[in-house]
Amino acid sequence: MSSTNGSLRSERPGINRVRSRSASVNKIPTSQPGRFPRSPRAPPTTTLGVWQAYARDNTWFVPMLIILAAIGLYLMDPTERNPAKPFLFVSYPVEGTSPRLYGKGKADALFISFYVVVFTFTREFCMQWILAPLARSLGLKRGKVQRFMEQGYTIMYFTASASYGIYVMSHTSMWYFNTHEFYAGYPHILHKANFKIYYLCQFAYWLQQFIVLALQLEKPRKDFHELVAHHVVTLLLIGLSWKFHFTWIGLAVFITMDSSDIWLALSKNFNYIDSPLTAPVFATFIGVWFYTRLYLSAIILWSVLTEFETVGPWEIDWEKEHYKCWISQYVTFGLLFMILLLNIYWSFLIARIAYRFILSNEAKDERSDDEDEAEQEAPVQKKRQ
Repeated sequence: MSSTNGSLRSERPGINRVRSRSASVNKIPTSQPGRFPRSPRAPPTTTLGVWQAYARDNTWFVPMLIILAAIGLYLMDPTERNPAKPFLFVSYPVEGTSPRLYGKGKADALFISFYVVVFTFTREFCMQWILAPLARSLGLKRGKVQRFMEQGYTIMYFTASASYGIYVMSHTSMWYFNTHEFYAGYPHILHKANFKIYYLCQFAYWLQQFIVLALQLEKPRKDFHELVAHHVVTLLLIGLSWKFHFTWIGLAVFITMDSSDIWLALSKNFNYIDSPLTAPVFATFIGVWFYTRLYLSAIILWSVLTEFETVGPWEIDWEKEHYKCWISQYVTFGLLFMILLLNIYWSFLIARIAYRFILSNEAKDERSDDEDEAEQEAPVQKKRQ
């Protein structure tokens, strides 16, 4: 995973340049508050030291080795008994179903853990090999490069996840946000492969993002505590909905969350490069945000109040795996209501940004601590001196 000074060491390094680069890289002081600059390290003098320096400067390298090792282990014996299979592929296929359906079980945790590593690799590789060079080519100032990379990865992931989520929903009877179907087919124990892959990959992504947040691998914003609360509630919603078979509600919630985040990140990156597209993209973001994060979220929440009990079975039956009762209703409503409250809070900040943008054409994120400081720093050069 990247650290807060990752943007300053994200150029594509070759293994033959590690010795000359490692000393200068380590002289760069950390940007995390409350820490002193690191002491310079001597250049590595052993082969192991060279590889350690390479892995330290290229944070995608170790996750890539883990991924390749798992794939290699599976290719040695690509059968059901291979211990690597549940890490790479969804488990519990149900024979005799067409299209093939998949159940749930403990092996799903192996799939999630492996794709946490996959998302770690994807994030670091994209930031260091794609987004950092792009930021330098655009002449971004040094303080904005890290934010540009973070938002760029957000655009990549949520564009893919929102598109795939909409595709998955379009192949169910709940299209388009038909809340009655959340409960009519309960319990949703079996799923098609695309649904299960999507849901567990979302679990892996949010778990990986929580690790990034908890370890403060990204510079904390002013709403750090709200973000922590959001990630905790999101992980609880995903885990509980998977365990107790409320996954169709979860699918709808995913789409409402992911769709708006694309436009938020896009508007921020356009703002970083002073693009004339900032205003129309920001206006689009506001429209998508209020439609998905407030209107659709309120519809989902209202359905928990009005349809959760009246549509579908209302009982606790451990053999049938029916868990639709007043306890699960209160828990579901409480967690979704917490998400809605956070959305309302962020909507207030968005309204303030929009008001200031209309008056002064300034679109600074209310949550950021570093953007003023970024203006004082020199532009990042396309090549290191």
